[in-house]
Amino acid sequence: MTIRLPGAGGALRSYEPRTEPLASTPGTPFTSRTVFSAAHVVADPFADVSPDSPAAVDWDATLAFRRHLWAHGLGVAEAMDTAQRGMGLDWAGAAELIRRSAAEARAVGGRIACGVGTDQLTGGSLAEIRAAYEEQLAVVEEAGAQAILMASRALAAAAKGPEDYLEVYGHLLRQAAGPVILHWLGPMFDPALDGYWGSADLDAATDTFLEVIAAHSDKVDGVKISLLDAQREIDLRRRLPRGVRCYTGDDFHYPELIAGDEQGFSHALLGIFDPLGPLAAEAVRVLDTGDVKAFRGLLDPTVELSRHLFQAPTRFYKTGVVFLAWLAGHQTHFTMVGGLQSARSLPHLARAYELADGLGLFPDPGLAEERMRNLLSLYGVNR
Repeated sequence: MTIRLPGAGGALRSYEPRTEPLASTPGTPFTSRTVFSAAHVVADPFADVSPDSPAAVDWDATLAFRRHLWAHGLGVAEAMDTAQRGMGLDWAGAAELIRRSAAEARAVGGRIACGVGTDQLTGGSLAEIRAAYEEQLAVVEEAGAQAILMASRALAAAAKGPEDYLEVYGHLLRQAAGPVILHWLGPMFDPALDGYWGSADLDAATDTFLEVIAAHSDKVDGVKISLLDAQREIDLRRRLPRGVRCYTGDDFHYPELIAGDEQGFSHALLGIFDPLGPLAAEAVRVLDTGDVKAFRGLLDPTVELSRHLFQAPTRFYKTGVVFLAWLAGHQTHFTMVGGLQSARSLPHLARAYELADGLGLFPDPGLAEERMRNLLSLYGVNR
């Protein structure tokens, strides 16, 4: 059986779906790397909401997906960009997500770290920004989760220079209950974060970032770098204080960054590990044995899919992630909070299906094919 898929030029091409999924089994956490999957939220498709209404979340399906990730040994990075923070999910929704997911993590023994930001603000002074960060940090710590200090749109707008970042982050790190993860999200993921750390010059910004870490290294578990620049990440991780981890957020170069070199390696906190969960887990378990070649053999073929999902405008990668979760049977519909299921074209989604199917990511390839055909028919493709 073949399926006709539309290409970028509008012409239909034939594709023969695979019939067998890639074999994968649940397993325990890893020994050589710390790995988080930034997980998406599942919208409630029956809620009568508009794209600018507060998010309506299907909590049962959202938590079930997190149990799926934990079962494969992955940690969950909660309420991050992948969960549509600032793109459909507001702070009230994120706070509920953090509380529910942290409670679920305790119940099943899963590892969880949660995003702390300032998205209850649209602007404000440095004092107001600090207070917003503190409010969110308190929610995460009260839930019993590790904190991830995310980049702040409000701080990017209000800061006059590097000294403001040093003051705000220093204030937060001094009061944090335990070591946190610092998150540097580049403007390709969120244009409002251009010039973060006080400079559009990435070398100068890196120096400020490292100054924050060096001054509070006892309160920094690690740093997550999402700049899609492999060499810059390698250079930065070599300058980190001893004991501070580098978590790659580079969805273009993650296999070589996780594999590392003679001077070190990156751990991982990745949005692409949402759809790749079982396959990524299998690859890291192979790496645990010291077999770097076999690790790369499993993970390198996934990069084409990741680069496709994260192509510009990169911030809309969430659409492809949720689309693949629907095809894989992790949710019953292709609906997103904020209506973002419309953010990618049909040819883009068709190529995502083809690449994911080729990797064997769908537990039931027949179900994925059926759902892909249903989507095509909605767009007027004659089956």
